[in-house]
Amino acid sequence: MQQTATEPRSGEPGGEEISLAERAYRAIRDRLVMLEIRPGAPINEEQLGQSLGVGRTPVREALKRLQYERLITTYPRRGTFATEVNITDLAHISEVRQELEPLAAAQAARRATATDRATLTALRRELESVASGESRGYDSTELMHLDLQVHRAIYAAAHNPYLEDTLVRHDNLATRIWCLFIDRLSDMAGHVEEHGPLIEAIVAGEPEKAAQLARGHVEGFERAIREAI
Repeated sequence: MQQTATEPRSGEPGGEEISLAERAYRAIRDRLVMLEIRPGAPINEEQLGQSLGVGRTPVREALKRLQYERLITTYPRRGTFATEVNITDLAHISEVRQELEPLAAAQAARRATATDRATLTALRRELESVASGESRGYDSTELMHLDLQVHRAIYAAAHNPYLEDTLVRHDNLATRIWCLFIDRLSDMAGHVEEHGPLIEAIVAGEPEKAAQLARGHVEGFERAIREAI
């Protein structure tokens, strides 16, 4: 299999083609974020490559990025493992997100293109189905994926690649903590539904309101996790 081939992008804003290395990175990243690869589990390059239908080179390139993003750890003479989830990291992650999430939301309200707004509006409709009671048709994993989609769409709409990369990394780490306590959280659907007014503020071009809602969302997340501990 040629490792320079590309295929349509899937599951994130935009529609450009992506390399096999990028596809491997996104797939492995999301398995780590959703704890499908459990914390502390060994990482087997060959098995990952087979499951993704790619060679070892794209997998190795992906793992280099994931180590930088603190999702995997390599130990000399022992191998590579999924990073453990440490609840003591919550305060540090939240400290960053409380400053940068409002900034991203405000910039998205100012800079979102017609395509960005269409993407966010489509996600808003999906959120409405959760709010209307159809969330009974969503399992916890689907709700988590929806939450990730909304966050990533907002970051992309801010049109600042450095801000986007930083927030994607920190949201990934926060989501791993969320997954760890998912069975103890009483109103997961409600947390996801909070994105509705935030999306409305961004689409309407209201940066101050968007920033305020984003900050409240992050603060509510940390509060919910601490109550669940």
